[in-house]
Amino acid sequence: MKTLRPLQSVEKLENATALDPIVTKMRDVVQAVIKPGALRDILHGVPIGHPLHPLMILVPTGTWFSAAILDAIPGSNKASAVLIGTGVVTAGPTAVAGWTDWSEGHEQQQRVGIVHAAANAVAVGLYTLSLVQRLRGKSGKLLSYTGLVVVSAGGFLGGHMSYRQSLGANHAEDVPHRVEPGWHAIGALTDLPEGKLQRKMLGEVPLVVLRQGNDVSVLSDTCSHLSGPLNEGELTYDDGNACVVCPWHNSTFSLKTGEVTRGPATSPQPSFTTRVVAGRVEVSLPHAG
Repeated sequence: MKTLRPLQSVEKLENATALDPIVTKMRDVVQAVIKPGALRDILHGVPIGHPLHPLMILVPTGTWFSAAILDAIPGSNKASAVLIGTGVVTAGPTAVAGWTDWSEGHEQQQRVGIVHAAANAVAVGLYTLSLVQRLRGKSGKLLSYTGLVVVSAGGFLGGHMSYRQSLGANHAEDVPHRVEPGWHAIGALTDLPEGKLQRKMLGEVPLVVLRQGNDVSVLSDTCSHLSGPLNEGELTYDDGNACVVCPWHNSTFSLKTGEVTRGPATSPQPSFTTRVVAGRVEVSLPHAG
């Protein structure tokens, strides 16, 4: 079966470099307004372990779809107006979370995302006008149904970013399925430089390794955010605990546990248990295979 024409158009949109000046300006604005810190991590969804934006989308889209159904039932104008108003009010915070994730995406994701955001903005405008009409005692149904079509088109683009382009997905999810259970040697302890990030391979799986004396910390080297190489990142310390900062988007992970200490990543890094046997470092990934 051939790909549907709308998807073919979206694929072209990914490489529409004419959008780059707008993308750059909006990205700079978002990053200037929503600075790194607790608020940004909350908007990314770090505390809940996956992006916050898809969860928040349920409210405005849910209320607008419900309003569309009620508009087909006589005598439901007031209930529809309440639902539409709820959607308009909650669209703002939902958009802020979406912009935050978008600002840390790569070029193709951001090109699709800027059109996704534009469609949603138009939809919010249509629903706002519909609400005004309803408060004035007029129908407003044509505006809201048009808004539903536009927000659905925007949702299609959002789905493309999430599932086709993997924005917000865990890019290290496959690691446990590519590592055999049990212990595996990755080299001699003395070959590891003290206090420096080192890249090692476990079969075809890249690892980032840190030696501190006889203690060795090992994570998957592929950043869970967008697959950045963690071994090329910066070694930092948080309350004395060693952390690695991804060189691509500054996601920060505890080298001991793989836990996210700073977004935009929301998924932890696969963390390997380590031991030293006869001078050689061995690693084992819990729940591997």
